Amino acid sequence: AGSAEVAGHDVVRDGLAVRQSIGYVPQAISIDGALTARENLEFYGRVTGVPRRERGERIDQAVEAMALGTFLDRLGRTLSGGMLRRLEIATALLARPQVLFLDEPTLGLDPTARRMVWDRLELLREEAGTTILVTTHQMEEAERQCDRLAIMNLGSIAATGSPEELREQFEADSLEDVFTAATGGTLEEGGSFRDVRATRKRSRRLA
Repeated sequence: AGSAEVAGHDVVRDGLAVRQSIGYVPQAISIDGALTARENLEFYGRVTGVPRRERGERIDQAVEAMALGTFLDRLGRTLSGGMLRRLEIATALLARPQVLFLDEPTLGLDPTARRMVWDRLELLREEAGTTILVTTHQMEEAERQCDRLAIMNLGSIAATGSPEELREQFEADSLEDVFTAATGGTLEEGGSFRDVRATRKRSRRLA
């Protein structure tokens, strides 16, 4: 029961408008390793319906936003984890989304690559006014980067608020302590073997 809106559009009645308003970057690698970074951007521009006359300009803007210029002509399978994440975010920006959804955007990245990804996202938020929704298990990232947080426990929202509000509510010194208190210290089961195998199969496109 209930309703939900994204960028002012009802998710049930205005599904097309919602899809045109959002960008999404999955946790699993979605870049085609057999294509160059430029070719991946051109492909995503076509499949997301970016008008041909605007495609070149939008690709240039996405490249600039994510600082991709130095490796545009390299194959996807030769890119580092940080480069791949920035390229994936760039593909999601081609449709000029009002809301950008990122699923574990820095998973598996070293500190330098994580910082680069967040630097570009901060710039995007400041210059384009893009709303960014992130799922992450990195509490220090959540505290540093997010205005508001929703802590999930077994598929339900256990607590919401700003980092400061949550620490005050749970009388905790850190978000790690907040998370433990809000979830009762429970552990969510990981994905099934089938889920893991499917993720690995998708990732093989980079090999």
